[in-house]
Amino acid sequence: MTEGILLAATLFFVLISLLPHWDNPVWWVRVWEFPRLQASAALLVLLAAQGLLLNFTQPWHFALPMLGLSCLAYQLWWIAPYTRLWPKEVQSAQADAHQPHIRVIAANVLAPNRQASRLLELVWRHQPDVLVTLETDHWWEAQLDGLAEHYPYSIRCPLENLYGMHVFSRLPLEDPQLRFLVEADVPSMHARVRVSDELSVRMHFLHPAPPSPTENAESTERDVELLVVAKSLQDDHGPIIVTGDLNDVAWSPTTRLFRKISGLLDPRVGRGMFNSFHARLCFMRWPLDHFFHSAHFRLVSLTRLPRFGSDHFAMLIELQYDPRHAATQQGLEADRDDEQLAREKTADEAASAEDVPHP
Repeated sequence: MTEGILLAATLFFVLISLLPHWDNPVWWVRVWEFPRLQASAALLVLLAAQGLLLNFTQPWHFALPMLGLSCLAYQLWWIAPYTRLWPKEVQSAQADAHQPHIRVIAANVLAPNRQASRLLELVWRHQPDVLVTLETDHWWEAQLDGLAEHYPYSIRCPLENLYGMHVFSRLPLEDPQLRFLVEADVPSMHARVRVSDELSVRMHFLHPAPPSPTENAESTERDVELLVVAKSLQDDHGPIIVTGDLNDVAWSPTTRLFRKISGLLDPRVGRGMFNSFHARLCFMRWPLDHFFHSAHFRLVSLTRLPRFGSDHFAMLIELQYDPRHAATQQGLEADRDDEQLAREKTADEAASAEDVPHP
């Protein structure tokens, strides 16, 4: 009985390790890209159980730990860049530097959440230059109206379908645009943020729908939105920030492809996972809320803020504009296979890079 349980458990982890290699966008395949940290922890427990409970009197007893170790190494390979063992992709800012800074909070509020005062408290405490809120409906818009005095520039799209979005800025928003790039009821926002007379930053705010049994049956829509935005950034050599709840983990093949095509950097690499979801379930967390930026910036700070009633933690980033060192910061680079894969993934959808605003 014990041997059978250990065999079944080992085969299960082999299956979920291999399943994401199947190029199928259906949700029950793509979902196994998310819990790699949890799978690694469970594999450690399984390996310990194998060592304690198997008597290794049969050859296949030796095969089980080898399979378990292989799965563990594979899972750790994906998440290792999001530990402090990995070199930092984005350099830390110099404390005495006088270059311009920009502070951004990204907060998925969870539409049924009614603790708006806790989010507002975080905003007043941390004083971001730009706030993007996701899942904000008309009730949330009314609660956030009090920001207008200090954040006079905004883009608003309250929706009751969990995809409402608002951007509030104390800095001028130039050429602000609201678009529905892939799905008719899933918005994205785009603008150029005027930080100073000399500096404006191109920003994109995204919240594509996830692959799940209650949302989209496949990841196609999410993947296409990320990739058309990435392709629209390829020839832009100015300062760029992309943020939002991308409904994809930092280490997934799709997010890695987004980084390769766009050329943007991930400040979490070499620093930690900064798991932003699920705020209520500490054993089921992964990074869904992201900040990606061009090499013009160095990192001042990246912070997961306290809970405010949502199933997401709000995330705060502060970046220092320092283009002198841009050449020393390099992320993932795309090759011809990556370019071809991006073309294939977007070929059958109506959306294209030309649909993405270039503020």
